[in-house]
Amino acid sequence: MSIFGSMKTAVSGMNAQANRLSTVSDNIANSNTTGYKEASTSFSSLVLPSGSGNYNSGGVETTVRYAIDQQGDVSYTTSGTDLAIQGSGFFVVQDAAGTPYMTRAGDFQPDSSGNLVNSAGFTLMGYSYGSGAPSVVVNGFSGLVPINVNQTGLTAIASTSGSYSGNLNSNDAAITANGAGTNTSASTYSEKSSVIAYDSQGNAITYDVYLTKTGTNAWDVAVYNHADASTGTTPFPYGAASSAPLGSGTMKFDSSGQLITTPAASAGTITSTAPLVITDGTPARTISMDMSGFTQLAASFTATGDVNGQAPNAVKSVTIGKDGTVAALYGDGSTKNLYQIPLATVASPDKLTLQSGNVYSANGESGVTITGFPQSGQFGYIQSSALEESNVDLASELTNMIEAQKSYTANSKVFQTGSDLMDVLVNLQR
Repeated sequence: MSIFGSMKTAVSGMNAQANRLSTVSDNIANSNTTGYKEASTSFSSLVLPSGSGNYNSGGVETTVRYAIDQQGDVSYTTSGTDLAIQGSGFFVVQDAAGTPYMTRAGDFQPDSSGNLVNSAGFTLMGYSYGSGAPSVVVNGFSGLVPINVNQTGLTAIASTSGSYSGNLNSNDAAITANGAGTNTSASTYSEKSSVIAYDSQGNAITYDVYLTKTGTNAWDVAVYNHADASTGTTPFPYGAASSAPLGSGTMKFDSSGQLITTPAASAGTITSTAPLVITDGTPARTISMDMSGFTQLAASFTATGDVNGQAPNAVKSVTIGKDGTVAALYGDGSTKNLYQIPLATVASPDKLTLQSGNVYSANGESGVTITGFPQSGQFGYIQSSALEESNVDLASELTNMIEAQKSYTANSKVFQTGSDLMDVLVNLQR
């Protein structure tokens, strides 16, 4: 064994303990950093070839590991845009240059433009509801846009679809002349109710729905705009005497009182698979009404309806659900989905590459990125008004710091002893 070899081994030991002390220092400094993951130092030996009578000391090398897959405690806040992930997954964020990363740091606040940005300056990304319910890109970040909660002003939404269902009394007498669909002053009908829809400017429109029994298990449906009704004792005629209804059709029921499904239904026939189409306005707007919920039983007439759309309303607040849905809450209590926040993960989260700002990027060792919505598959859920704390245990870190200090001192003593032995060798020449 050479004296120089033992001194080099002691130096590698001091370097290893210095690395350990560095991770301890990082952990203590970031013990209050939102979503920070503990760093630790692993040691492995370096062995040099040795003979039977000659031992060559090797050394030690270190590898820094991160407990990224270990969740920290969750603390609750008063801000609805503070987000914590309960379970697996990472928020997808991007920097000012548009580069995507993953993070568990969910301390998001709106910036001057309304985009949600965390304390490290990374913008939260999600899928927009602008073109309907979004679908996730499972193997990448394509289609993601910044989550913006700056929803000011009034919003009106035109009606496009709805549902209308209930029960028609099978004991009603059939009406064979001047039914509601003929739009004459003598029009008669079996039942009537109304539904409210909205135009593109948010104006409420009341549609009168007439249901007329025309025969055994057969009914006519006719829809008119209430604003066009006559002002006399009867609403007929609506508009001009020759005006046709805005929507009409026929319904037929089987012997059990269930709406018949006719695969080759003629135009205007309402089946359990075909909606009633209402066409109104200039330019024309179309509302598709699902009437498949109607039955014909020996019971009183009942009807219920639900039409989408919205009158002009101001946004009261923005909420974020467990499934990542970002929704605007309006003054009248209605809601509108704006975005959905996805989560991302990799096969080996602890192998992710750590970047400044407490964000991570995938690499060859971590595996490819997998993206999905919260509460689906392997992903956890999002808790609003909450933050994930660091998973650093201060007591353990202080213990590790003392151990590193003692080990460093012991290695320095080995180096010092080797240096003393070299002095003895040098002095032999004198």
